[in-house]
Amino acid sequence: MTKLLLVEDDQTLRETLAYNLTREGYTVIEADNGVTALDLAREQQPDLIILDVMLPELDGLTVCRTLRREMDVPIVLLTARSGEVDRIIGLDSGADDYIVKPFSLGELLARLRAVLRRGRREPETKLQSGNLVLDVVGHRAWRGNQLLTLSPKEFDLLAELVRHKGAVLTRELLLQRVWGFDFEGDTRTVDVHIRWLREKIEDDPANPRRIETVRGLGYRFEG
Repeated sequence: MTKLLLVEDDQTLRETLAYNLTREGYTVIEADNGVTALDLAREQQPDLIILDVMLPELDGLTVCRTLRREMDVPIVLLTARSGEVDRIIGLDSGADDYIVKPFSLGELLARLRAVLRRGRREPETKLQSGNLVLDVVGHRAWRGNQLLTLSPKEFDLLAELVRHKGAVLTRELLLQRVWGFDFEGDTRTVDVHIRWLREKIEDDPANPRRIETVRGLGYRFEG
């Protein structure tokens, strides 16, 4: 029997989905926050994970990226945000599909069947843009033959930018994706880390060509 991990903090929605999925023949394990989701995914090794994006303690995108580094379980994201950039970021975080709330049970079941048919995917292990190479598993980065000295947050920020090359990422989005939804700092934290990254990956940090500032919006990685 196919085992699903359902991660949703809205109790009514979670219980309704769990009831209906069980009726469809799935074994359903439930979690209401990101930390519990990681623990259960590692312990139970589900066949598929249904993962809400907005979660307490640890947001769904962070959970998705973490799980993708550790295992090849298919992941379907649930979100109330339907913007194109949000969909791209969700899929680039390692999700296999992306469903916008509200959705019908029929749509969800069809998406689950399609994802399960496609089978499991290989975990992300490397990112590359030009002479920049990032070892996602080992948390190491090189510029050509030079091993870069990056803090964990600098690495995560650079990885986020490289994953979405050419897309404009707002400071608020980067703050959520790299530092988490519960981070109490402000967007100046992003600016400071961008400056540090430029000093390490740009030929001329004062005139950056790899990480561009998009005035009034945020940053765009051009490679």
